[in-house]
Amino acid sequence: MAHPRKFRFAAELHGPLEGMTWTDSVRWLEDAGYCTLFVPDHFTEGLGPIAAMASAAAVTTELLVGPLVLAADYRHPVVLARELASIDQISQGRLELGLGAGWMASDYKGSGIPMDPPKVRVDRMIEVVAILKGLFAPGAFSFSGEHFTITELEGSPKPFRPEGPPLLIGAGAARMLRYAGATADIVGINPSIHSGEIDSAAARDAQVDRIDQKVAWVQQGAGDRFDDLELNAWLAVANITEDAAGMAELLAPAFEADPEALLDSPMVMLGTIEQLAEQVEARRDRWGYSYHVIPGDSAKEFAPLVARMTGK
Repeated sequence: MAHPRKFRFAAELHGPLEGMTWTDSVRWLEDAGYCTLFVPDHFTEGLGPIAAMASAAAVTTELLVGPLVLAADYRHPVVLARELASIDQISQGRLELGLGAGWMASDYKGSGIPMDPPKVRVDRMIEVVAILKGLFAPGAFSFSGEHFTITELEGSPKPFRPEGPPLLIGAGAARMLRYAGATADIVGINPSIHSGEIDSAAARDAQVDRIDQKVAWVQQGAGDRFDDLELNAWLAVANITEDAAGMAELLAPAFEADPEALLDSPMVMLGTIEQLAEQVEARRDRWGYSYHVIPGDSAKEFAPLVARMTGK
């Protein structure tokens, strides 16, 4: 059996922490032991990811930066490759590239970007990954696909790391999870949000039996490389509390979930520092989750857990 992966913790920020500037916020994350700053890619959720990542990288020295996750439909891959390679250069290799197929219906509706059926969106994202990797690699690159055509284009600049930034693919359904297992360095195992908005069906898809199935799909795609993958969990609910059961009782109706099932979901962390330390160990043992994403408004209260589990 492979040696357990070390724990890493990221914070997802839409903007500065309360009472702080953006520069102070990202420096605080670095000092508190967070490994990564993640920023979302939804049109109504705060700072634009490209500018936010670049500016955070410019004022820190160790903090990784990444999008969680860029929707492949929102940017042409040639334009995106240039921006991402620039951030990787500026930060000297501190970019993690999060990519997904797009899922939030309100983003598409509000922007007028067509929301194609899931198969088309996934097909397009797979082409985007191939193009990004091609433009990051040495030499001129050509590509002919259903959605994009690239002709003898030299990607410029090249990323700081010759192999390009680590690829994080966020996924919830079978095809995407198998593809992520075969392709990514980091797999974000998430609920499948078929309706285009977070609802009771998405909450049900975050329960333990569904996560068992999702990990199995990743394993099917990964084959012999599964032990090389890092598994990432985005937390929908995260609070330090002496009364996890009571808080779960209050939250359960909104998720149309049983309180115990809610507490067991890897998308939820409710409890004391001691309870959560045991919980993250148990989740790593059961599923392989070692990389947890804390919501920005909980980043300060979770700092002791981060320090405890990472030794920082």
